[in-house]
Amino acid sequence: MDESFNYRGAGSSARDQAHTLFAQTMGYVAFTVALFALGAYLGRNLANGVGIIAFIAAFACLIGMRFAARRSRQLTVVLLAAFGLLLGLALAMTLAYYASVNPSALWQAGGATALFIAGFGAAGYATRRDLSALARICFWALLALIVFGIVLIFVRIPGGALIYSVLGLVIFAGLTMFDFQRLRRSSAIDSAPLLAASIFLDILNVFLFFLQIFSGQERD
Repeated sequence: MDESFNYRGAGSSARDQAHTLFAQTMGYVAFTVALFALGAYLGRNLANGVGIIAFIAAFACLIGMRFAARRSRQLTVVLLAAFGLLLGLALAMTLAYYASVNPSALWQAGGATALFIAGFGAAGYATRRDLSALARICFWALLALIVFGIVLIFVRIPGGALIYSVLGLVIFAGLTMFDFQRLRRSSAIDSAPLLAASIFLDILNVFLFFLQIFSGQERD
């Protein structure tokens, strides 16, 4: 009887920890999205050079988070906040352009992104199948997509931008599922900021792919 009680108590404790980690991670995601929006607003009139510097600094913060996570959670959270704000500054000019010429595309992309992340995130969180192999495939596919994007800069391919965006969504569907599965399987509360950074990047990339798709439809 005591063993049964201890087993139930351990199971309840694990579930409580999982719920706490989920709540903290998604709280950090919302916090980062808010700072991204603030950065996009503050940087809407910045010069292009400042955006490039902000982009480099943002990924310096992301790399710094990997090292800070082993030493200080507070520093990791600060770097996460800086990461979101700097990415907002880096993409401010792009978003300001869409807001001026095609504001409906922003709202459409935002709504589609919310549904996309909710759907594939829930699928990844619920599945019992190990998605590590899928994540590796998506990683290499993402590298190939980057190469394809570089090719599109120099070679005009009919429908190339649409193909690029659709392939990107397929890749990030897999990465989103994997990140949410990592969230379910993780047992370390201190991993919340790093998990939030990964999920935020999923959200941002999906949003940009949808934005390109909806803005292209509007032009057509």
